[in-house]
Amino acid sequence: MQFKVFGCVLIVFLFVLFLNVMVFVKSASKKKKITKAEKLRMLQEEEERRLKEEEEARLKYEKEEMERFETERIEKEKWQQLEAKDLERRKEELEELNLLEGCYPEAEKLKRENRLLSRWNHYIRCDGSPDPLVPQEMNTFISLWKEETNETFEEVIEKSKLVLNLIEKLKLVLLETPPYDLQDKNVNQYQESIQELQELLHFKFNVATEILLRQASTLADLDSGNMEKIIQHENVTLYLWANLKKNPRYRSISFSETNIGFEIPRILATCDIALRLLHTRYDHVTPLCPVPRPLKVVQDPSTIIEPVKNQDTDIVKEAISKEDQEQSKQPGSESVMVHEEIKVKEEGDAEVQMRSVEEESEAMKFEVEMKLLSETVSAAQLLLLENSCEKPEFFEANEVDLFQFTTLGGVYHVDILELPPQCKPVNGWMIVEILKEGLQKYKYPPETTEDFETENAFPPVEVMLQVQENVIFFEDPMVARWDPEGKHWRTDGISCVNYNSENRLVTFNLEAFGPITLIQDAHINMPYQSWELRPLEMNKVLLTVTTVFTEIQIQIKENLCMLASIKLKNKEHDSILKGKWMTPIPFIIALKEVGLNIFPTGHSHFYVVVNNKVPLVELKAYRQMALLSSAFAFSWSKWNLSCDSSKVVFQVKEHLNQEPDTEYPDWALLMFSGDRAQRLKINEYSETFSEALKEETEFHSTLYHMVKDFASGEAIEKIRSSNCQFVDSVCQMLLSTRLLSYS
Repeated sequence: MQFKVFGCVLIVFLFVLFLNVMVFVKSASKKKKITKAEKLRMLQEEEERRLKEEEEARLKYEKEEMERFETERIEKEKWQQLEAKDLERRKEELEELNLLEGCYPEAEKLKRENRLLSRWNHYIRCDGSPDPLVPQEMNTFISLWKEETNETFEEVIEKSKLVLNLIEKLKLVLLETPPYDLQDKNVNQYQESIQELQELLHFKFNVATEILLRQASTLADLDSGNMEKIIQHENVTLYLWANLKKNPRYRSISFSETNIGFEIPRILATCDIALRLLHTRYDHVTPLCPVPRPLKVVQDPSTIIEPVKNQDTDIVKEAISKEDQEQSKQPGSESVMVHEEIKVKEEGDAEVQMRSVEEESEAMKFEVEMKLLSETVSAAQLLLLENSCEKPEFFEANEVDLFQFTTLGGVYHVDILELPPQCKPVNGWMIVEILKEGLQKYKYPPETTEDFETENAFPPVEVMLQVQENVIFFEDPMVARWDPEGKHWRTDGISCVNYNSENRLVTFNLEAFGPITLIQDAHINMPYQSWELRPLEMNKVLLTVTTVFTEIQIQIKENLCMLASIKLKNKEHDSILKGKWMTPIPFIIALKEVGLNIFPTGHSHFYVVVNNKVPLVELKAYRQMALLSSAFAFSWSKWNLSCDSSKVVFQVKEHLNQEPDTEYPDWALLMFSGDRAQRLKINEYSETFSEALKEETEFHSTLYHMVKDFASGEAIEKIRSSNCQFVDSVCQMLLSTRLLSYS
C-alpha cells in the first residue's frame, strides 16, 4: 500500500515539473529577436562610451601630470633658492661655528696646564714617591723595592697602595693624552713601567705568602690543627689554608664567616700542601689594551711658531732700517743738539714699534697655537669613532675573545702550594729552613700518573667564590682561567659552573690552577633602546641611556661626571659610584669595572647590530650637540635607523627649566649630514620616513644656526656663555657612548 502511494506522488511531481518547463519554453519563444542593425547600434554606443572615458582619463592624467610638474618645478625653484641662500651665508655660519668651537682647544689647553700643575705639585710635595713619567725615578723605585726582603703581607698591602696609584696614573696618561701628543717611545716606556710594577707587586705577594706559610704551625687552629688565615683590604683579600694534620677525612674547607671554600679530593687531603685564594679587585693578568696611534702626524706647534717669531723679528729690523734711510734723505743742516734729539726720538719710536710688533707676534703665535691645537683635538676625537676594518680571529678553541667579553670583579689567584719547612723553636730561637727556589706550586695532577691505577685518581677541586658586591652581572657570569703559555683566558678545564644570584656565589670544578676570573659580554647593554640629553641648569646636564636591562643617568658639569641613578628591572639600584664626581676618563673606567659598560670600541660593530654612521658626520653632530646642551634637550628618534649612514636624525627642543619633557609633539625632528641641517616635516608618530622639509623652514650649515631659527634670546645667550670644560666633557661622553650609532 505504501509503495502505491509513493508511486502516485512521484508521478504527480514529474507531471508538474513537465508543465513548468513547457511554460518557460513558450515564454522564451515569444521574446523578440535582436536585429543586426540594433546590434551595430549598441556596439557603436559602447565604442563611443569607451572612447569618451579614455579621453576623459587622458585629460585627467595630463592635468595631473601638469600639476605634478608644476609642483615639482615650484619645489625645485624653492629648493634652489634655499640652497643659494644657504650657500650665500655658509661661510658666515661656519666662521661663527668656528668661534663657538674654540672652546675645545681652550679646554685641551686647560687639561695640559692641569697635567703640568699636577706634576709640579707632586714635585714640591717631596713625599718620596716617584714621578711615574720620569723613567729614572721609576727605575730607582723598582730597584729599591726589589732589594727589600722579609716584608710581611700587611706591609706589602700597604706598599701596594702606592704601586696601584702609580699604575693608575700611567694608565690615565695613556688614555687622557691625545694620541698626537704621545710619542711612541713614551708609550712603550709607560707600558713597560706598568708591566714591571704589576709583576713586582705579584712577586712581593708570593714572597709574603711564603713567609706566612713558614709560620703555619704557630698559627694552627686548635680545633682542626690546620692553619686558616684571612687578610682583608680594600684592594686585596688573602684566603690561606695550610694542611698540617693531613687528615684524609678533612676535605671540606670553608673559611670562617665567609661562603668561600674548597672541596678537595682525598689524595690532596694527605699531602703537605697549602691552598691560596688571592683575590685582587684589579686585573693585572689581562694584557694591556693597545694605545690608539694616529694615522698621520699633526705638525707640532713649535715648528710653526718659531719661524713666525723669526719672521716678525726680520720685519722689525726691516722697518727700522727703512725709517733710517728715509730720515737720512731729508735735506738741511742741523746742529749737534738737533741730531741728538732726532736720535733719541728715533730710538723711542723704534722701541714703540718693536713693542707693537712683539704684541702682534704674540697674538699671531697664540692664534697659530690654538689653530693647531684645535686640529689635534679634532683628529683625536675622530680617532675615537673610527671602526676597525678587520674582525680579530682566534684560532684556538675555548679562547676568550676579549674584544667581545670583559673581565669583571678582579682576578682570583687559586693555587695549590707546597708547604715550606716550618719554624722550630730551639733554645729560645726560631729556626727555619729557607728554600733557595722560594714558594713553589704543587703540581696537581702530577705530570706522571703511572703509579696510579684508576682514571679518576685525580678528580677536580670544587671551588666556591664570592662575587664582588659592587659588580653587576646582568646574566650568569662565565668562568675563565688564564693560560700562561698562550697569554689568554680560556674556558676549558672548568666544569659544573653554578651561579647563585641571591647569595652572589659561584661554584665550579677546577682542573687546572692559576688565575681565575669572571667574564661577561661587553656589549650586553648594546644597542641602546633610547637616550636623552637634557639640561638641568647652567653648565649642567643629565644624560639618560636606557638599555634592555637597565636605565643609567649621568650628570655632567664643568669637567666632571657623576652616576646619578641606575635602575634594574625598574627598581633603583645602589652603587658605590653614585654621588661621586670624577673626570670623564676615570668615570668611564669606573663604570666599566662595575659592569655598566655603555662605551663601544672600534671592534664593537662586529658584535652588535647597529646603524653605523659616517665617523665625520657623527663627530660634527656630537660637537655641535655639546655646544647646544646648556639650553636644548636632545633625544633619540626611531627615524635615525631609516636614513642612510651619511645622515643622523634626532629630536631637539629648547629646554630652559628643570622639568623633564616626555611629550613628543613639542619636539622638533632634525636631520643633519655634517654640512647641512634641516627640520623634517614628519614627526616621531608619522607612519613613513620622509626627508621633506618642514613648511616655512630653511636649512643651514650648522645645528647652531638651525635651532637659532626657533630659539629664544635666553637660550642663545646660554649657549654663548657655556663653560669650555663643560662643553668638552659633554662632547667626550657623547663620543664615548656613540648614541647615534648604537641606539
